[in-house]
Amino acid sequence: MKFIYTLKKIKNFLKDENFKKVKELTLFEKSKAPIRSVIINHFLEKISGQNYLEIGVRDPKNNFNKIICKNKYSVDPGIEFKENPVDFKLTSDDFFNLLRSNKLDNLDNNIKFDVIFIDGLHIAEQVERDILNSLEFIKDAGFIILHDCNPPSEYHQREDYSFFNSPAGVLWNGTTWKAYYKFRHRKDLFSICYNTDWGVGVISKTNYEEFNNINIIENEFYEYNSLSKNRIEHLNLKDFKM
Repeated sequence: MKFIYTLKKIKNFLKDENFKKVKELTLFEKSKAPIRSVIINHFLEKISGQNYLEIGVRDPKNNFNKIICKNKYSVDPGIEFKENPVDFKLTSDDFFNLLRSNKLDNLDNNIKFDVIFIDGLHIAEQVERDILNSLEFIKDAGFIILHDCNPPSEYHQREDYSFFNSPAGVLWNGTTWKAYYKFRHRKDLFSICYNTDWGVGVISKTNYEEFNNINIIENEFYEYNSLSKNRIEHLNLKDFKM
């Protein structure tokens, strides 16, 4: 009887309208193009970039190996991908602290990166630290690029990655969008989010033409419902054009 009851609950769950809606949103998001590596290579080429840093690599085949740049550096503690074939097997906090103290082999603390790609822990507090640290080591003409800035549903932006009993399943954007949205308010920075690959956000100290910033609608308490209703204004959300 217990098994039958559980089976009925699962069937009801799968029939739930909210579940079906989120599944449709997931499939639509997966269909979008281009992927993040195309956007990263675009901005590297735009400024003839020579130095690239990737935070949160997991499997290098997913993105790192697709990046075209003379000098590429990778950072990942290896929690999600045990092989972890990266340059610096560290958390991003430890990496930046060691870099700042000039205690990293083969990397001088005077280095400035053309592009830093952030795809590590998708929690707003951590992403904010990653952005602040990146701003210290990015060129004035360079770009900080973030993955997962445009979660298609509140289930995708849950804080707990390991909660899989939701319509989003194992797919997880976390609260990256909150950190990106916070930096959208800084007058000394310029930003855009491309409506593809779960939201590819770009931040720069230089006001490039493509940013064409849209006025921000305030979301004082960083509520997802406000983001959902005002994505264009919250994120400066646009389609990617070469």
